[in-house]
Amino acid sequence: MEKSCTLLIHFDKGTPAIANEIKEALEGNDVSAKVDAMKKAIMLLLNGETLPQLFITIVRYVLPSEDHTVQKLLLLYLEIIEKTDAKGRVLPEMILICQNLRNNLQHPNEYIRGVTLRFLCRLNETEIIEPLIPSVLQNLEHRHPFIRRNAILAVMSIYKLPQGDQLLVDAPDMIEKVLSTEQDPSAKRNAFLMLFTCAQERATNYLLTHVDRVSEWGELLQMVVLELIRKVCRTNRGEKAKYIKIIIALLNSPSTAVIYECAGTLVSLSSAPSAIKAAANTYCQLLLSQSDNNVKLIVLDRLNELKSSHRDVMVDLIMDVLRALSSPNLDIQRKTLDIVLELITPRNINEVVLLLKKEVVKTQTGELEKNGEYRQMLIQAIHSCAIKFPEVASTVVHLLMDFLGDSNVASAIDIRAARVCSCALWIIGEYCLSLSEVESAIATIKQCLGDLPFYSASEEGEATDASKKTPQASSITISSRRPAVLADGTYATQSAASETAFSPPTIVQGSLASGNLRSLLLTGDFFLGAVVACTLTKLVLRLEEVQPSKVEVNKATTQTLLILVSMLQLGQSHVLPHPIDNDSYDRIVLCMRLLCNTGDEIRKIWLQSCRQSFVKMLSEKQLRETEELKAKAQVSHAQPDDLIDFYHLKSRKGMSLLELEDEVQDDLKRATGEFVKDADDANKLNRILQLTGFSDPVYAEAYVTVHHYDIVLDVTVINRTKETLQNLCLELATMGDLKLVERPQNYTLAPESSKQIKANIKVSSTETGVIFGNIVYETSNVLERTVVVLNDIHIDIMDYISPAVCSDTAFRTMWAEFEWENKVAVNTVIQDEKEFLNHIIKSINMKCLTA
Repeated sequence: MEKSCTLLIHFDKGTPAIANEIKEALEGNDVSAKVDAMKKAIMLLLNGETLPQLFITIVRYVLPSEDHTVQKLLLLYLEIIEKTDAKGRVLPEMILICQNLRNNLQHPNEYIRGVTLRFLCRLNETEIIEPLIPSVLQNLEHRHPFIRRNAILAVMSIYKLPQGDQLLVDAPDMIEKVLSTEQDPSAKRNAFLMLFTCAQERATNYLLTHVDRVSEWGELLQMVVLELIRKVCRTNRGEKAKYIKIIIALLNSPSTAVIYECAGTLVSLSSAPSAIKAAANTYCQLLLSQSDNNVKLIVLDRLNELKSSHRDVMVDLIMDVLRALSSPNLDIQRKTLDIVLELITPRNINEVVLLLKKEVVKTQTGELEKNGEYRQMLIQAIHSCAIKFPEVASTVVHLLMDFLGDSNVASAIDIRAARVCSCALWIIGEYCLSLSEVESAIATIKQCLGDLPFYSASEEGEATDASKKTPQASSITISSRRPAVLADGTYATQSAASETAFSPPTIVQGSLASGNLRSLLLTGDFFLGAVVACTLTKLVLRLEEVQPSKVEVNKATTQTLLILVSMLQLGQSHVLPHPIDNDSYDRIVLCMRLLCNTGDEIRKIWLQSCRQSFVKMLSEKQLRETEELKAKAQVSHAQPDDLIDFYHLKSRKGMSLLELEDEVQDDLKRATGEFVKDADDANKLNRILQLTGFSDPVYAEAYVTVHHYDIVLDVTVINRTKETLQNLCLELATMGDLKLVERPQNYTLAPESSKQIKANIKVSSTETGVIFGNIVYETSNVLERTVVVLNDIHIDIMDYISPAVCSDTAFRTMWAEFEWENKVAVNTVIQDEKEFLNHIIKSINMKCLTA
C-alpha cells in the first residue's frame, strides 16, 4: 500500500546527487553547503530513494545547528523519512530526535517553536509524540500568537490520532478555555476549528452562546462558523432555522469571502424564495464589486446553478445580472448573455432588448480591440430574443439590418460558402411573395450569375487541346465523387474538387465581377446550380400568381430556361475539371419540364407543400428540444410512505417569515421526492447478481455498472462464520474482450462482518463477455486455503445501451465514416414497415432520429 505524501516538490532529474557527496557536505561546517545537501537529500527521498546511511549523520551534524533554514529543512526531512518498520513499530533510532524536538518546543526563538509545533501536526507515531505532550501544552499559554495558534493545531492533530483521546483526555476542555480568553483572530479560529472537528457539541454551544457577536468576529473564524453550520444542518435538518439567522447576519460582513460562503451556505440549506433571493442578490453584488475576472466567472457559475434550480427567483434579477456586461472580458460577457437568454420572459423581454440595443450602440463608438466580437455576441442574443418573442422583432429588425455588412458578422455581402448560398437562395424562393419582391429576387439572381453563356466555344477548344497535351499547366485539380447521405436518408452523388493552384477560366467579360454564384458554379459546384434552378422555378411559378401581364411572365420563364440550359451546357463541357453529376442534372431537367408544362397540382406542391414541410420540421425540432430539457431536469421520486407535513396545520407561533417559507419549500420538496437522493436504489436492487449460495461460508453478491468502456463490479462479501477470515482475496478472470485493470488485494474479515470490494474491468468491444472467479481465504484452524467458486457474470452490452439523439449532420458524418450497411435477410410476420421499425428500435434499445 502506498503511503500518504504530505510534501510535493518538483524534481528535475539531471545529474542525481550521490549519497557520499551529501554526507560530506553535512559533516562540514559550511552552513550554505549543509542547506544545499539537505535539499538534495529531501529531493531524493521524495523520489523514492531510501538513504538510510544519512540518518545518523544528520543526527550528529545537523540536529545541533542553530541556523533557522537548516532547522526547517531538518523538520521536512524528519517528516518524509520512514519512521516505522515493516510491522508498523517505531524504529529505535527515532528516539534520538525526541530530545531535540523537546528542546525546540522550549526554544527562546518563536520561529523555531512555531515550525516544530507545525511539524508535530504531521506526525502519526504515538511513541514519538507522547513525551512531547507537556511541552506542547505549555505553548498554549505562550505570549506570542504565532506559537499559540500552532500549539492549538498540534493539540488537534494529536487528539485526532487513534489513541489521541487517551493521550489528551481533557483536550476539548483546555481548548474551550483558550477560546474564551484568546484575542488573536488566527488562534481563535484554530481553537474553534479544533472544537468543531473533535467536539462538535462544544463548538455549537459556543456559537449559540455568542450568537449576537458573530458579526464582530474575524473573517477566518466566520468561515469556520459557516462550515460548522453546513455540517450541523446536514446531519440535523430540523435545527437549520436557528442557524439561518446567523447566515443572514453574516451577509452584511465586510469580507467578500464570507458573504460568498454565506450565499452558498444559504442556497444549500434553504429553499425559501426570500433566502434564495438574498443569495442571488449577494452574488450580483459580488459580480459588480469584484475586479478579478476569475472571481466574476465563478460567481456567474453560481448564478447559472441558481437559474437551473430557482428560475422564478432569478427572473426578477435579470437586469442585475445584465450589469455584468460592463466588464470588458469576452468570457464574462458570453457567460452573462447565456444566463440571461434563459431567463427572458414576456414581462422582461422589452427591458432586456432595450439594454442589449444600447450595448450594441456602445460598441460602435468604443475603440476596444474586441468590440467586433462582442457586437456579434450581442446581435446573436438579440436575434435569439426575437425568435423566442416575435413581438419584439419589429423593434430590432432595423438595428440588425444596420449590421448586415459588418465585417465581424456573417452577412449576405460576405457569403463565400456554397452551403450558405444554398440557404439564402431557399429563403428567397420561399418568402418572396409580392410582385416587387419576386421581380427583385429574379433580377438579383440573374445579376449574380452574370452574362450567358458561362463559357465560349474558343475556350472550350483550348480546354480540350490542353487536356490532350502533357500536363504542364500551373494548376492541379484532383476530383473525387462519392455518395452523400441526405437528411431523409436517401443518397446523392457528391463531387469534391481539391484545388492546388486552379483558377476558374476567365470566361465572358465581367463574369467574376458579376457575383459569387457564377464563381462558385465555375468551380464545378452543380449542387448549388440545382438549388439556383429550383429557386428560379419557384419564383417564376410565384410570378404567374402575382403578375397580371402574361408577357412579363413568359419573358421571365424564357430567361430562366436559358439559364438552366446554360448550366447543363457548362456541366457537359470540358472547361471544368469534372462533369455535372447525375442528381443535379436530373434536378435541373425537372425544373425545365415544370416551366414548360405547369399544372395546378404541381404549383401547389412547389409553393405550399415546401413551407408546410419546413413548419413540420421546426415543430419536431422544438419538440425534441423540449423533451431534452425535460430529460435534463431533475427527476423526483417519492416513496408511498413518505411523511408529509401540512403547512396549514402547523403552529406558526414564534416563526419568522423566512422560517415559514422554508418549511413550505421543504414540504413541497419532500412531497415531490426531491429529498430522496438515491432515486435509483430500486433499480439497483433489480440488477444485483448473486455470486455464491446462502449456505456457503462466504456470501457474495455484485452490482454491475457499465459506463462507456468501463465496467465496475461492486461486490459485497459477508463472512457468515464465527471465525476471522485472513488473506481473503477476490480472484477474477475474464473471457472475451474484457480486461482486468487492478490486481486483487488481500483483506481480513472479522466474524459476521462484511466488506465492499470494487473491481474495474476495461471493455474493448461490444461483444458479450463473461466474468468468472473465486473467493480464496485462510482460517486459523485450517492450514490450506479455502476456495469458494463464484457464479459466472455475463456482460451483455445491450443491457446498458440507452437511446440518444444527435444532429442530422453528425449522423450523416458518422454514417459516411463507418461501414454500416450489411444486407441481412429478414424473416418476420410483421407486414407494416413502421411497426417493424418500432420492433427493431425496441429490441436494440435505440432511437430513430426521424420518427
